[in-house]
Amino acid sequence: MEQFDWIQKWGEAANTSLGFFWMALWAFILGYAISSLIQIFVTESRMKSAMGDPSAKSVFLGTFFGFISSSCSFSALATSKSLFQKGASFVASIAFLLASTNLVIELGIVISIFLGWQFVLAEYLGGILLILFSWLLIELINPKKLIALARENLGKSSDEAGEKSTLLQKLKSQESWVKVGKQYVMEWKMVWKDVTIGFTVAGIVAAFVPNAFFEALFIHTGEDLDQYSFLTLLEHVVIGPFVAFLTFIGSMGNIPLAALLFGKGVSFAGVMAFIFSDLVVFPVLRINAKYYGWKMSFFILFLLFVSLVATALSLHYTFDWLGWIPDPKSLNLTEREHFQIDYTFYFNLSFLLISGALVYVGFFSGKKVKHHKEMAPKSPRLEKLLSILAVICYLWLAGGMLAHYL
Repeated sequence: MEQFDWIQKWGEAANTSLGFFWMALWAFILGYAISSLIQIFVTESRMKSAMGDPSAKSVFLGTFFGFISSSCSFSALATSKSLFQKGASFVASIAFLLASTNLVIELGIVISIFLGWQFVLAEYLGGILLILFSWLLIELINPKKLIALARENLGKSSDEAGEKSTLLQKLKSQESWVKVGKQYVMEWKMVWKDVTIGFTVAGIVAAFVPNAFFEALFIHTGEDLDQYSFLTLLEHVVIGPFVAFLTFIGSMGNIPLAALLFGKGVSFAGVMAFIFSDLVVFPVLRINAKYYGWKMSFFILFLLFVSLVATALSLHYTFDWLGWIPDPKSLNLTEREHFQIDYTFYFNLSFLLISGALVYVGFFSGKKVKHHKEMAPKSPRLEKLLSILAVICYLWLAGGMLAHYL
């Protein structure tokens, strides 16, 4: 009987994982298509010249360019490093980094599907607060020597020739549209392992992990919002990044798990801290150390973690005062019927056709066009581990779906 229950839960876990992905598929395609268009038609050379001083204008432009950039943490790390190396101020580079991982369009779309408009608003307001708190800390600490040392570690940039084509010329160019298709595939290549593992883990957590685990991990989980003390919220905000560190997957893959955490009774502050934690995990610490040196890497970790804590607490108290924190019971993600003929079905069908068109344009109509985007140096061992885990996830999902339907 226990074996039958386990197999039944396996089927529920796999069905939940695939159901979650089905819910979000059109949003991923839409987000990465928009991101690819922007990255091809708004080049790095257009950004770097406007971000050369630590003024409010540079911070605003760094935020804006991050907003229209890719949500992949590794891509954001590489671009922010390149901007800093080519003359952008440190604070503008940090603003770009935070905006490109927290203010991007595709992340907001996915959050709206799993968590609702309140979390979307909190995500975008929180992204701005993260930038403002980081800017304030940089101004207060004023790490001039550390910044100079970081520039020295990076060395001089091999600056390419500036982009001479106008936006209209690029829109009319077949080569530019081929690059859009190639960039779209690159976006998926950057996140497919994270998304696979993230959605699989979310299904496993939904089916197998009891509420008691979360009640032990996040103290006073499930209590009424007005009973959360400051120390309780602080514990949730500190534990949120710790859980994100254990999952070691990016923010896009973490959203369904964030929805489950909120449904299990984790505070609004704790869930937001979990979502904001993609830049305070060990792989990012190691990459920053390769770029800037360990001293600057730990400073960036300190900067982002303190800003994260302050932002999550500020959002919680503000949304609680406004009465905007949703009822966790209203989510009911695991009780939804995911696979049915509804708007999601038609959206997914339409965007799969768009996805096919982008792949065709990028790889069948423009084979001779080369397109390369700099990425942060990933650990070969970690990438191999993630690939193995992704394959295990596919086998788990296939077996689970057989158990679910048979």
